[in-house]
Amino acid sequence: MKSEVLFNIYQRLLERYGPQHWWPGDSPFEVMVGAILTQSSAWRNAEKAIANLKSASVMSPSALRRLPIDELARLIQPSGYYNTKALKLKALVNWLGESYQDGSDKLFALDTNLLRQQLLKVYGIGPETADSILLYAANKPIFVIDAYTRRIISRLGLAAEKDDYDVYQTLFMDALPRDAELFNEYHALLVRAGKEACRKQPLCERCCLFEVCRSNQK
Repeated sequence: MKSEVLFNIYQRLLERYGPQHWWPGDSPFEVMVGAILTQSSAWRNAEKAIANLKSASVMSPSALRRLPIDELARLIQPSGYYNTKALKLKALVNWLGESYQDGSDKLFALDTNLLRQQLLKVYGIGPETADSILLYAANKPIFVIDAYTRRIISRLGLAAEKDDYDVYQTLFMDALPRDAELFNEYHALLVRAGKEACRKQPLCERCCLFEVCRSNQK
């Protein structure tokens, strides 16, 4: 039943918005950096910070390790919380260098669960950031849960009684095929819908999920 409902939601979103081609990034490492920079920030602000890093020719683990932390903080200032995020990026690149000699092939060859456990041990990487790296950088079949997804699923009447990241993730992982491309597209479509229609103050008249939404029925 939940499988049919979730596929119906996916089809409605895909018909309305089309393929999203998400996550924008020129390399897996850039995606990893972006996953940290977009924490508590709009993506457009993270993009400005990434553009600064590229302009300074420091978009690599080794270059970021050499960069003084105050200079790194200055470059990523548009993303907000820049002092804390500079520490997080330093922790990421130090881990990549010490454990994987900055190579992503060996890193992404790891089993999904093992890689997730390792990512979660890195300072500044929580479940959402870890799963974004797994899905969008490593192409692992794991569903990312963010604020948009929680909001939409809750309004549709599919939310679990416990407001917990793992519970929301299990809803998708148990009902859908373990397919990275599907999870990638589905999550990106939910983000698009959350930005354009299912906002904090919802614009129900423009939402393609209007007919199946519990909030609307109420």
